[in-house]
Amino acid sequence: MGGGSRKAAHGVTALLRPAESRDINDIVRIERASFADPWSEDSFRRILGGHSAIFQVMVIPPAKEVAGYIIAFAIGPDAELLNVAVEPRHRGKGLAGMMLDAVLIQLGSNGVRTAFLEVRESNRAALALYGSRGFTEIGRRRNYYRRPVEDALVMRRVIGVGENDQKESAGSFADR
Repeated sequence: MGGGSRKAAHGVTALLRPAESRDINDIVRIERASFADPWSEDSFRRILGGHSAIFQVMVIPPAKEVAGYIIAFAIGPDAELLNVAVEPRHRGKGLAGMMLDAVLIQLGSNGVRTAFLEVRESNRAALALYGSRGFTEIGRRRNYYRRPVEDALVMRRVIGVGENDQKESAGSFADR
């Protein structure tokens, strides 16, 4: 689905494409509406301006309104999903799942074998989404979030298989 493909989700046609500097204001607005302790505009600009992160936005035609974004970063065979967010009025339409599916496919095609993420333990919608995509809880980071203070659950998904169809080691990226 990445790279310009379109797919309907619950009656919504959407396009996933690489984020651009013109998207930053919309991304920051979505971030602030989605998280109690949001990233700064400068954080997004730094990722966009030089990191090798996968940074995609979901746009809804014909106005090409930014409805969500996803950021992931890979180091060798391991990746971390940094952020997945959908604008509040577009939630419940399957957009987060579409973005997550596309990025997991892209990560796998880039040789990533294990993806990790942290999620607030109270974020039931995100936990359901990640669980539906094969992520399982492997640990907890005490008091990881600040506003409000809350534990993060560390989740992992093995993306690939090794030789002889044996699942590869899940590694220990979350503990590094």
